[in-house]
Amino acid sequence: MDLFSQQQSQDSAPLAFRMRPRRLADYVGQDALVGPGKPLRRMVEMATVRSMILWGPPGVGKTTLAEILANESGAELEQLSAVMAGVKDIRAAVERARLAQSQGRSTLLFLDEIHRLNKSQQDALLPHVESGLLTLIGATTENPSFEVNSALLSRARVYVLKPLGEDELLQVLQQALSDRERGLGSREIHVEDDVLTTLARASSGDARRALGLLETACDFTIPEGEGERLPREALEEIIGHRASAFDKQGDHYYDLLSAIHKSVRSSRPDAALVYIAQFVQGGGDPLDVVRRLAAIASEDVGNADPRALPLVMAAWDAFLRLGDYEGQRAIAHAAIHLAVAPKSNTIDRAWKQAKAAVAEHPDLEVPTYLRNAPTKLMASLGHGEGYRYAHNEPHGYPAGSSHDCWPAGVPRVDLYVPSEYGQEARFKQIMDWRAELDDQADEGGGA
Repeated sequence: MDLFSQQQSQDSAPLAFRMRPRRLADYVGQDALVGPGKPLRRMVEMATVRSMILWGPPGVGKTTLAEILANESGAELEQLSAVMAGVKDIRAAVERARLAQSQGRSTLLFLDEIHRLNKSQQDALLPHVESGLLTLIGATTENPSFEVNSALLSRARVYVLKPLGEDELLQVLQQALSDRERGLGSREIHVEDDVLTTLARASSGDARRALGLLETACDFTIPEGEGERLPREALEEIIGHRASAFDKQGDHYYDLLSAIHKSVRSSRPDAALVYIAQFVQGGGDPLDVVRRLAAIASEDVGNADPRALPLVMAAWDAFLRLGDYEGQRAIAHAAIHLAVAPKSNTIDRAWKQAKAAVAEHPDLEVPTYLRNAPTKLMASLGHGEGYRYAHNEPHGYPAGSSHDCWPAGVPRVDLYVPSEYGQEARFKQIMDWRAELDDQADEGGGA
């Protein structure tokens, strides 16, 4: 059944449903899309809606916006949920659109959770969007570039909807408290500003959640004068402990891991700790964080601080030994160390270049002096001949390009070039000194 045509009584419908705005002028939030001169407002003013995908978290007004665009453009509205709809449902909507077209009316197809449409369903929809029989408005909480096929995506503009800000949520709540027809205005409920602010903050940018919390909280009002008052104490039971939960396969999950990595790489320990806390308190596995820190230790710190990787491994072990609560501090310990440590990506660059060199020379040969000679036959073939045992050499280093251990037949490349930061500055001094020994040996000057 079309959600927009359900005839629910005002008394039984949830407050969030009753307060759904019917005109763009009443819509709260998303000023970048619906403000003066912005794309969706222009569409309404021109009474011409283009195919689009509305991408944003729950409760930011995607469904409401689709209803308003249909109403204010004079189009027929078909609504399908990708969770429930099959190809048969899409074809039925197409037939109704053809009938409407024959009567001079256009049709908007609102597809909720469009990311759940399978390939055959998307293929069934594509020609009718392309021909203009249907104007598609898809709604999704997932990144459409991953979930919607490129052909359909190329025919629809993607608009990103943001979580509502605190001021916008306060506006929504105040409207619900004052509206006598659809809201709670007839009850004359007095709510102090700080109580409303607490409700807004507990809603995480979700207007539907904000209205749901307000409606539930108003079950605990107490009489005051000719009206009612919502006491602050009621909020503790209504809100309780609020975690910033997220879909562990969704964009926010990976965005947080990315934010952790980039904050550590940018040497910002405070920001890294905040993102780690949000990740863990939102239900993320702390071991996902420590795995990322282990990657950072080599990729972004490397030999600028050789203690970094062992410290992360110790934090990993501490987490497994101490358990979740105590172990989280060990992870924070490692994250702070990595963020404060000097940075170098020379290991990462050297490793990538080494793999590229092997890809270019897949059949490279080990020089005979480096080969093992466990049998007389191998020894007779020269395996190991000319190998210089480093501990028997001056300075513990077999100087000279003739003993650089580089694979035969491959052009010589300097893969690891130390940076000037942290311990790598000392590494650079050592390597430069050894390069001088090589030059002296090659010129016949000895070590």
